[in-house]
Amino acid sequence: MSKVVKKMMIDDLQDRLGDRKDFLVLDISKLDAVANNNLRMELEKKGITILGVKNSLLRVVLRGSGMDTLDETLSGPSAIAWGGEDIVGLSREMADWAKKMDDLEIKGGAVDGQGVNSEGVTDISKGPSRTELIGQIVGLVLSPGATLSGALLGPGGTLAGQLKAIADKEDNEDEGGDAA
Repeated sequence: MSKVVKKMMIDDLQDRLGDRKDFLVLDISKLDAVANNNLRMELEKKGITILGVKNSLLRVVLRGSGMDTLDETLSGPSAIAWGGEDIVGLSREMADWAKKMDDLEIKGGAVDGQGVNSEGVTDISKGPSRTELIGQIVGLVLSPGATLSGALLGPGGTLAGQLKAIADKEDNEDEGGDAA
């Protein structure tokens, strides 16, 4: 392959990846054409892209962006997958597909520019997504306020009920006393 063609391919790969720091490295070479096409079409509906890459070109692109921790992962046939809601969602989706298709292998990936192996990807897929983490944080932040609100409303509601009962009793006595 000529230097000009390599340069064009590297530039194209850099353009496609952009400044992404989260992606997975897969081996989809054992999939037949129909399974490969079905996988790509289903993932495309979820905003996930799979791209077959030449390892040496991907290494050049990753080193250029400061991510050279995937060298051991980039051996043999490789494809990279990126997209989806976040790396947890991508990991979950690919782990589900790997369970369905024995010929799909998750080799590793990058999370915020740090390399992870296949076991790390499996662990990530079991964790909470970004949206779930935000929900947990919001719940923790609002919890003391809800507790305080409940504490104030509980006795306050009881006191208001007692005052109303006393006022109603006095109204009844006044109405009964005026008629006599």
